[in-house]
Amino acid sequence: MREDTTWLLPFIIVMLIGYFAWTTWLGKKGAVHSGSMKGFALAKGKISPALVGMSFGTSYASANLFLGVPGWAYTYGLSTLWYTIGCFGVTWLGLLLFTKTFWRYGQKNGGSLTLPQWLGNRYNSKALQVLVALLVLFNIYYIVGQNVGLATMFETVIGIPYMWGIAIGVGITIVYVSLGGAFAQIVSDGVQGAAMAAVSILLFVSLLWTIGGGWNVFGTLHSELRTIDPALVAPLSKSGPFYSGFAILSIQWLLFSFVLLPHLMNKVLTVEKEEDLRTFTLTAGLSLFVLSIFSVFAGLAARVILPGLASADSAIPAYIMEAFPVVIVALLVMGLISAILSTTDSLYLGITNSIGNDLYKVLAVPLLYKNKNLSEQELDGKVLKASKISLVFIGLISLYMSLNRPESLALLTNFGTSAIISGIAAPISLGYFWKHANKTGAIASVISGAGCYMFLTSSGTVSHVFQAMFFSSMLGFFSMISGSLLAEAAKKRDKTAQQAI
Repeated sequence: MREDTTWLLPFIIVMLIGYFAWTTWLGKKGAVHSGSMKGFALAKGKISPALVGMSFGTSYASANLFLGVPGWAYTYGLSTLWYTIGCFGVTWLGLLLFTKTFWRYGQKNGGSLTLPQWLGNRYNSKALQVLVALLVLFNIYYIVGQNVGLATMFETVIGIPYMWGIAIGVGITIVYVSLGGAFAQIVSDGVQGAAMAAVSILLFVSLLWTIGGGWNVFGTLHSELRTIDPALVAPLSKSGPFYSGFAILSIQWLLFSFVLLPHLMNKVLTVEKEEDLRTFTLTAGLSLFVLSIFSVFAGLAARVILPGLASADSAIPAYIMEAFPVVIVALLVMGLISAILSTTDSLYLGITNSIGNDLYKVLAVPLLYKNKNLSEQELDGKVLKASKISLVFIGLISLYMSLNRPESLALLTNFGTSAIISGIAAPISLGYFWKHANKTGAIASVISGAGCYMFLTSSGTVSHVFQAMFFSSMLGFFSMISGSLLAEAAKKRDKTAQQAI
């Protein structure tokens, strides 16, 4: 359906201006709720649980599901479905298992604003809180992935230079997040989620005219892919992430644990009442299904109608240029931009909240204001200011790190998340169910799990990111169990010795 694209750039520029105006207005509206650290981080009770659930799904989706994973489909074929099916089924299962207990623990000790604080409160350990906050900084790789995805979109569809695309995304997000905090982030994500759902469904429906075959469209797609290369329709791919059963099992473990990531679990803490958790999880599940399943088929179709693309991550932008008229392309591009920015804003908010609440407040405040008697309000104001200032610095660092385009957007986004999961999976999950879990075991798990992951990936000992994450998180569980039991035994031994005296 290629046609004159003269009007495409003006269409998108007008919509971008409208988008920036809307998010800025939303940021100013959210400023009413962002005068405190709690309001900036969570906006608790200010947003309906259904909208928070939708925000969970949109924050999950990101450039990875709309650009990176379809790029995998373009390269590896049907084996990529192992990832997309897990994104809905396995991730939602994890959300159902973790949500209620996480929320209940989060209400103790005056309430938790961040995942590091939640762990610090759970194990009564400031050291653990600081360690996890440092680990959260790995999410900057995820932000870089979103920057790359946005720049790729602009470059492929309308010819905007790569660097300008990155600068636009960073600038828009920093403005409205700094103004409106969690309120602006969650409300914008909820609205953008509707646009993203429409894009997903439309991409899926478009197979009827790009691939053809009517009701047998999947059979036609299968035949076309087989004609190109029989490996594209095999359940496993000879190279890439899906080359073995164990590799796929590692991916499912990642997707199950994905809900534990700070920018997602913070959504649970935003829900005000326990009875609202049902609405939250149902809405989150629905949005996960729509946003994770459909777009991958457009990546498969792109391999058929657009062979030989220079970059697999450009499969979706190139596909929509081929499949839709200019006006629809402009709307789809805005939907895809929403997918990218809806995750980026959550990541920025999660990192900066941890910098302010878990690093600055715990480490810097006791030193900088040692001899000053700060009131709670004054302390909260200083922490909030530190969080907002760090937002600008994180944005600039992510922009710098985005200068060199990665080979695979999907692998880049999963690198940082895998590092975090390797460290926190055991302390969170065992903290729910195991009565012997204690801070010694939790600290050992964070250090050994994340440390092992960094060693395996940096040394090349395990080149498969997901398998490195699996091995490292299993080490984290072992360290958590053994460290907790040893600490408990030592405590009992000291108590017995004291009684003997």
